[in-house]
Amino acid sequence: MKKTYLFPGQGSQRKGMGGELFDEFPALVKKADKILGYSIKELCLENPDQKLNQTQYTQPALYVVNALSYEKKLKDGEKEPDFVAGHSLGEYNALLAAGVFSFESGLRLVKKRGELMSEAKNGGMAAILNSSEEQIQEILKDAKLSTIDIANLNASSQIVISGLREDINSAQPFFEKADVMFIPLNTSGAFHSRYMKEAADEFGKFIKKKRFNKSKIDVIANVTGKPYDQSNTSQHLVDQLFNSVRWSESMTYLLQQEDMEFEELGVGDVLTKLTGYIKKDFAKTQGQSVEKKEVATPTASNETKEPAKKEEPKTQVAKGNISSGATKLVAQWNETNPIGTKVISDFYENELETRSQATILFGHRAAVYMKGYNGYFDLREVKLAQK
Repeated sequence: MKKTYLFPGQGSQRKGMGGELFDEFPALVKKADKILGYSIKELCLENPDQKLNQTQYTQPALYVVNALSYEKKLKDGEKEPDFVAGHSLGEYNALLAAGVFSFESGLRLVKKRGELMSEAKNGGMAAILNSSEEQIQEILKDAKLSTIDIANLNASSQIVISGLREDINSAQPFFEKADVMFIPLNTSGAFHSRYMKEAADEFGKFIKKKRFNKSKIDVIANVTGKPYDQSNTSQHLVDQLFNSVRWSESMTYLLQQEDMEFEELGVGDVLTKLTGYIKKDFAKTQGQSVEKKEVATPTASNETKEPAKKEEPKTQVAKGNISSGATKLVAQWNETNPIGTKVISDFYENELETRSQATILFGHRAAVYMKGYNGYFDLREVKLAQK
């Protein structure tokens, strides 16, 4: 069995993250404080002045907590994994785990990255759900919104777009008209889009002075979805700022290695949930490829091209692939719980608030999108908060 460690990026932060890790690794914490000029432990555990959600503070905080989580694994006797991958900011932790740079060097890079990204203004992002990259591009083309880019390809039906805030706002009605769920995200910048090119150029000037070690573990690059070109580490990190995070392709590449086990380190379980979705999509793809080899008839081909009937429910993802139990659960939830409902979950320590109606993801999962968490929870994982 092969092993991949996954490191989350911005959006996973929350007050209290890191817990006792700061006291367990005082030497690294002291180095972090010296580089950053403030107490990383205080920032993560107490969140003074609500700084933890400001990009220039968020990114160093997540980098440190992810790094300490990996150190804890090694200290507890776990062997190094076969592969590592990180989502956006998390890629720096993957490179750290692979020995490409030291804890201190990586933190200096992340500090500069966070500062540059925090300067991006008037940008917006939105999560597009139960759609595909092709459909999204077609909607944007029809709406003559060529100024919007694909930022994150998180899973087959979980994609994020990025652009100027006014353009993102203009796009919303076009997606809603196409019965595609559109959820604006609370970001200040158009991250992973052409509008980060200036920041990327500045970062390039900073990073060109850095020297990188040869990786001892295969690192999967966000910009390619394949292992790093070790002769071009600097360019990968610069390109990452204004190109799509190809997370779904990254995980698919790893699944193709066979007998792969994934473990998310750091904060939360966003990547664990995404990996679950991607695994199911991957399994379906493998199954479909077998069926096509065995039954390659014109009838089957025509059926795959038949458009969805207009009367099919808005929450349907794939024809004939909706669980009746999930459909009933979604209908019951939406009948009694409006957007803005407060809920709690055993999987998250803080109270959550819904930011969408319940819907069906990936043909079988009844889920609702959470404000602040910026991700989905299965309806079976939450219960109403006490009023």
